[in-house]
Amino acid sequence: MLRFKILASVVPLLAAAVFARGEIGSVSHPCIALDETSVELTSLFWTAGVHVAFTDDLSRATVRVQITDDPDAADFAVVDDGLGSETDSCQANPATRLVTIAAEPVDGGPVIYLSTDGPADYRIYVRSKTFSQREAAALIVGANGGHRPLPLQAASL
Repeated sequence: MLRFKILASVVPLLAAAVFARGEIGSVSHPCIALDETSVELTSLFWTAGVHVAFTDDLSRATVRVQITDDPDAADFAVVDDGLGSETDSCQANPATRLVTIAAEPVDGGPVIYLSTDGPADYRIYVRSKTFSQREAAALIVGANGGHRPLPLQAASL
């Protein structure tokens, strides 16, 4: 009977460890490299230093991000469908900034209003198989810790 109790208590812990390992070890999270820093989306809420939220109400937004159809008009462009994608540009390092998308604003974190209309703090162009427009907006806002606007000189995937 004691063996059964031990087995019953260990199985949920093993399942949680396997789930967490799969989540932590996953390399499919959208990521960008800015200078010496990587900015990566994570679904592990407690590990993120920046928690962004989205709103459909402009009056609640702290950062406005416009989606543009012209990459030349964008402050930040994500295009990873071509042959020139840099697959190793987002290596995990101590300077990696983790960003998560929250359902509601967290502790005064940035609230993003994403639209196709201006004016905007950031303009983004997204043509990607791996990044959604929301993910690109979260990364660009999270790259500056949620403050607006960040003058970007160079970023890579």
